[in-house]
Amino acid sequence: MNYYFIVSGLLLWCAIVGDNGLAIVMDEKLINTSASNYSSYADALGKAILFFEGQRSGKLPSGQRVTWRGDSALSDGNLQNVDLRGGYYDAGDNVKFGWTMSFSVSLLSWSAIEFSDQISSASQLRHLQNAIRWGSDFILKSHTSPTTLYTQLFDFADKYRGSYSASCPFYCSNSGYQDELLWAASWIYKASRESKYLDYVLSNQGWSHGVPELSWDNKFIGAQTLLTQEFYSGNNALSKFKGDAESFICTVMPGSSSVQIKTTPGGLLFTRDASNLQYVTSSTMVLMVFSKILQKNRINGVQCGSAHFSGSQIKTFAKTQVDYILGNNPMKMSYMVGFGSNYPKHIHHRGSSIPSIKDHPAKVGCNEGLSNYLNSPNPNPNIHVGAIVGGPDSNDHFSDARSDYSQSEPTTYINAAFVGSVAALLGKK
Repeated sequence: MNYYFIVSGLLLWCAIVGDNGLAIVMDEKLINTSASNYSSYADALGKAILFFEGQRSGKLPSGQRVTWRGDSALSDGNLQNVDLRGGYYDAGDNVKFGWTMSFSVSLLSWSAIEFSDQISSASQLRHLQNAIRWGSDFILKSHTSPTTLYTQLFDFADKYRGSYSASCPFYCSNSGYQDELLWAASWIYKASRESKYLDYVLSNQGWSHGVPELSWDNKFIGAQTLLTQEFYSGNNALSKFKGDAESFICTVMPGSSSVQIKTTPGGLLFTRDASNLQYVTSSTMVLMVFSKILQKNRINGVQCGSAHFSGSQIKTFAKTQVDYILGNNPMKMSYMVGFGSNYPKHIHHRGSSIPSIKDHPAKVGCNEGLSNYLNSPNPNPNIHVGAIVGGPDSNDHFSDARSDYSQSEPTTYINAAFVGSVAALLGKK
């Protein structure tokens, strides 16, 4: 089965087979795959994927499951005589950003590759494939020349470095373009096995360095993790990337002598105030994938100064982050809408907070939207099931208020990384 893979605005093709400071106890026995836990994680996985149907733009398909969302933005591209309908709204707004959309679709695709068996066991792979295709089809349409190939896109990005950053109005890349080029080359090599892409990452390995996050802006650890897989497949020339990936592990694991990312009193990784859960879900996904690499290759673990972390210990810590998001936290709140009974009811999201056109056919103007809905004390009329919000502050406190978009706004990239994070916890039923 063929899938499009979007890497930071670069398009490649690959095949996915199948459809069908704080003391943390690092006990591998804590990884419980009992029937009740399986059911909870499978439920969270399904809802995390369902979220993307509530973010859809364009003419919706007949199988649309989120019924409060209607057709929208049907004239996108008309002024340029191109079809730019479709894709995803980035967050709680009604804007489609190719930069973050491509990152989100990349993470969804990575999840499908790494955890396809687990996702299939929960009967969610087809829904995930649909989510990937909805985003990738839009980005394909955005490249209007029928002769454009993924190799040409990569060569274009390599040739015109810095042009995007120089003209960027929003979602600017502060980390530079080097991480995107390594990320893209790593994926193209994984998909094509063409040696020129391996040569590219090797000739530019000086760009790589240890980083404390994976984000739409900084993708170094994503590339480093992919290349660590290649290292353990026998390519010893990639040891630099393996070392940098291990550095990431040491920056986020509590108890490491080189830890950089602190945890809240309740145990949540805390990178920065602005929508912190985006960094939690992406870091957790990297930890899950890295743990899988170590265990698959029977590697003893990662040494971080005097501390040593086995693959199972890394996975155990990653599990605490998933569990925190799903309700095991001081607020006893699930930060995923619709999961459990206590979850955010006033998320910063236009589609969720303004009544559906199916219930309120009259036009809602800007002033009415602000006075009647943004500032309303009432819960959102449309429950955006699966949406993961920005999350609590550094003291584990969460304000369920639409006005606090840093805490209450969901984004596609928060959810995209969570899909792989929770899928990794699905063992046998």
